[in-house]
Amino acid sequence: MNTNIPTFSKQDSLKFFRTLNSRVNAYFKENNIQKTGNWKLHVKAAIMFILFLTPYFLILTIENMPFWVMLLLSIVIGIGMAGVGMNVMHDGNHGSYSNKSWLNKFMGGSIYILAGNVHNWQVQHNVLHHTYTNIHGHDEDLDAGRIIRFTQEAPWYKFHKFQHYYSVFLYGLLTFNWALTTDWKQMKAYLKRKLSYGEPQNPTKLWTVLVITKIIYISVWLVLPMVIGIVWWKVLLGFLVMHYTAGLILSIVFQLAHVVDETTNPSPNELGEMENTWAIHQLYTTANFAPKNKIVNWFTGGLNHQVEHHLFPHISHIHYGKIAEIVKQTASECNLPYNEFQTMTAAVVAHFKHLKELGQKPMMVA
Repeated sequence: MNTNIPTFSKQDSLKFFRTLNSRVNAYFKENNIQKTGNWKLHVKAAIMFILFLTPYFLILTIENMPFWVMLLLSIVIGIGMAGVGMNVMHDGNHGSYSNKSWLNKFMGGSIYILAGNVHNWQVQHNVLHHTYTNIHGHDEDLDAGRIIRFTQEAPWYKFHKFQHYYSVFLYGLLTFNWALTTDWKQMKAYLKRKLSYGEPQNPTKLWTVLVITKIIYISVWLVLPMVIGIVWWKVLLGFLVMHYTAGLILSIVFQLAHVVDETTNPSPNELGEMENTWAIHQLYTTANFAPKNKIVNWFTGGLNHQVEHHLFPHISHIHYGKIAEIVKQTASECNLPYNEFQTMTAAVVAHFKHLKELGQKPMMVA
């Protein structure tokens, strides 16, 4: 990744974010509500944890379970895993789940049972992705190695002509990679670059936490089922199915919000300066989808309201539906984009259409 940090413009003649922030603050004050989660989020968190953990305990406790039932339960675990990640872990690590820091830390720590690591996730997501959204070489969410080309700036290979066909099969490997390889690579890279979210932590402590949590994770999801008598290959296949389900859901949700024709991939000039302010940059690089779909709104943890989330990451997702109208109106008044797909289907079609375009051989510039 590029280590020359871009800087955003501080000139906002439109006063977009100042106006927007004032209006959003007024909404919460006038309605006498907090920006963090409430009882609705707590209930949803409980449902997601039940969806995630109940099938696991059923697999451990029911003797002679048919293999096809075990695989179905593994799919349910994967759905619950994605649900915990999007609704609980995500808000917790943004500090928006609760106004109590210990509860945010606890809920954010749920990433450990999802195969991830708090420190790495906060650096990649809160620092790199939320600050340098869709900037090639800085936003690691756009880095898929050689296999998928997410931006025009990325190198092109002949096999990219087929990426709109094969990419969806690779999306399911997201959390599987978390479990096995990604965290080790990120920990080494982030410590070398001295990146952190908040106060830098002791490297020895970070490595120790990573090693211990990985050992516990492998013990819970792989070793324990084998110890109680489930055949090893059934355990491994169930583990893969669980991760593939969660990875596919999470990847699709992430990609629909940033990798579509409507969003852009701005680059800094030769001095490392971005054209827009940070807030206006978010409008150009994010997109909402299915904003009126109650199921999508509920299950994705408001990640379908990506515009609102990027502008106000410290506000819980349960409020995005309400503040979306404020954001949309303010953007319109300032003649700024507000990217939105009315249905999830439209967003999915737009994403794979965009992948197809990015897979074409770039035109040579004279």
